[in-house]
Amino acid sequence: MEGETMKIPALTAMAALLTPPPLLAQGGGGGLVSVDLGIVILTIAVFGLVLWVLGKYAWKPILGALDAREAGVRNSIEQAAAMREEAQALLEEHREQLASSRKESQQIVADGRAAAERIRSELEEKARAEGDRILERARIEIQRERDRALESVREEAVDLALAAASSILSEKLTDERDRQLVAGYLKELRPDRAEA
Repeated sequence: MEGETMKIPALTAMAALLTPPPLLAQGGGGGLVSVDLGIVILTIAVFGLVLWVLGKYAWKPILGALDAREAGVRNSIEQAAAMREEAQALLEEHREQLASSRKESQQIVADGRAAAERIRSELEEKARAEGDRILERARIEIQRERDRALESVREEAVDLALAAASSILSEKLTDERDRQLVAGYLKELRPDRAEA
């Protein structure tokens, strides 16, 4: 950087030497280009003095400010890159969390469906068992009613047989004795019917 600092005054001095000063146009010379050597030397001296003062007092602060600005810009770029990387990492973390949340919610839904299916199966099984129990009770009740009806029919048959027998037989036995005779007769007949 310091080598470049030395080149600037040298280039400026060469440009000043090659360019005629504006005061040359006032001169009463004969040609288009006439050079007054005193003014050229004075101009070069003043210009050199200005360059020396600038180099001594201004170049370092200006270059320091430029270096500080360059460092600040570089630092800002590095911070922006770091922030971009951090934002990228946060975005990736957010995406992972979102994917995890989606997976978790899908698992919850699947678990809910499985639980609902299990409950439905349990309820169906309970309903089936309850239906079977009700049917069994109905069968038992029907069997009882059938047995009662058969007993009632038997008793009616005994009564009818007794009535018929008493009218046929001239000798009358007691009602209780008659019942026992007919009931015994019907019991004897029942196994025959069961075999038939």
